[in-house]
Amino acid sequence: MNYTDIPHEKLKQIKTLSELKSAGYTPKTIKQELRDNLIAKLKSKEPVFEGIHGYEDTVIPEIQRAILSMHDINLLGLRGQAKTRLARMMIELLDEYVPVIEGSELNDDPLKPLSRFGRDVVKEKGDHTPVVWMHRSERYTEKLATPDVSVADLVGDVDPIKAASLHLPYSDERVIHYGLIPRSNRCIFVINELPDLQARIQVALFNILQEGDIQIRGFKLRLPLDIQFVFTANPEDYTNRGSIVTPLKDRIDSQIITHYPKNLEIGKKITQQEAHVKTEQQGLVESNEIAKDMIEQIALEARSSEYIDEKSGVSARLTISAYENLISSAERRALINGESKTSIRVSDFWGVIPSITGKVELVYEGEQEGAGIVAQNLIGKAIRNQFIQYFPDPEKEKKKKSESIYKSMFDWFGDGGTVDILNDASNSEYKKALTEIPGLKEMIKKKFSDKTEDEKLFLMEFALHGLAEYSMLSKKFLISKTSFSDLLSSMFSMPSDFEDDDED
Repeated sequence: MNYTDIPHEKLKQIKTLSELKSAGYTPKTIKQELRDNLIAKLKSKEPVFEGIHGYEDTVIPEIQRAILSMHDINLLGLRGQAKTRLARMMIELLDEYVPVIEGSELNDDPLKPLSRFGRDVVKEKGDHTPVVWMHRSERYTEKLATPDVSVADLVGDVDPIKAASLHLPYSDERVIHYGLIPRSNRCIFVINELPDLQARIQVALFNILQEGDIQIRGFKLRLPLDIQFVFTANPEDYTNRGSIVTPLKDRIDSQIITHYPKNLEIGKKITQQEAHVKTEQQGLVESNEIAKDMIEQIALEARSSEYIDEKSGVSARLTISAYENLISSAERRALINGESKTSIRVSDFWGVIPSITGKVELVYEGEQEGAGIVAQNLIGKAIRNQFIQYFPDPEKEKKKKSESIYKSMFDWFGDGGTVDILNDASNSEYKKALTEIPGLKEMIKKKFSDKTEDEKLFLMEFALHGLAEYSMLSKKFLISKTSFSDLLSSMFSMPSDFEDDDED
């Protein structure tokens, strides 16, 4: 029986090297460990990298091939593409527990000690060498590459305090204080944003990746480190902040390119999985699928916007934060009005603007417009594109010889009708404002008879915003409300750019 077949409770009762040998333990490299466990999962049809959506046919198969090839990996992609999350999930492919010589700072394998300490303990105590068990959650090290990272941080340095306290000369390797990489022996070691690491520091990784040996202050050490390296990098970094030096790229076996969600449905699945909606919000605020689709549409519009730097990317964190803010906008409104239940409104989307402005990198034209205006434009475009998924195209309706579905509304607005949607209106005020528009309620009831009352109200407001985006109605944003009126009459009224609604 292999030691991995022993129940965990009995496994942790093994305390010495002799007991470990009796259990059938044989040393295995971390890359072999990852490979064996991946093979077992693939054969048994178990999910690998569960919860990562949109990569099922692209990135995940490539990572699996790299693991089967026992490769070091570089995940290359724009921000917010789950690169670090993928790296962290690799620990699920490790054995649950591995034996380590007790007190070893390099996680020495009892049957294959690496450090001077490990070799000395085995030589001194033999089969009585004490063994402890290391859980796979402890076998992961992550370091963000920043300009201040040094070789000493990653590889190690001579520790004069250790030399003095142990009365050792500097020629003795026991005076070495090992860095993060040696201390990650038998672990997954991740360096995030690799191009940000100074070139001279990247050079220090050459031999570690290729030959497994390290040099510290002239010490000639031969440490065959057993590490699974995973790097992450943003292609933007190759031109803006730094680059991966060519010899290092050559030593990283597999470079895997990540990407954003290919469609709206995948993006929505990611957002709904990752967004942190509090329990009390779930009981207070009711969302709907159109609102969720609009959140994803904002990100799609941002990724193709002329005002936003395409090379910088638009992180999936934008939609997650935006959805959280959308729920909070509705929650705040309900709290102000003392209501125990409310639903998402289109007007709540102006509350997601702070989630957009800090997560997009503007080009020169975008800077001229201003981050707030760009964010409003993205929301407007999202409304426009989603509108025709639910309603007839207003431009085509306008050309029809038969009566347009929007005629009653247009006639009412044309006769001077206006409607104000207050941002913080109570449920009853919101309903009253929408239902007083002739033809709007009837149109929604006819087209969406299967929807709930709250969803119908959302669609009524959505119709107004959509028609405004198609320049069929005038829409004016004021401090605390959105005002809809006839387009032609609003053009003649010529409101001041500085008008506010304080006097209303």
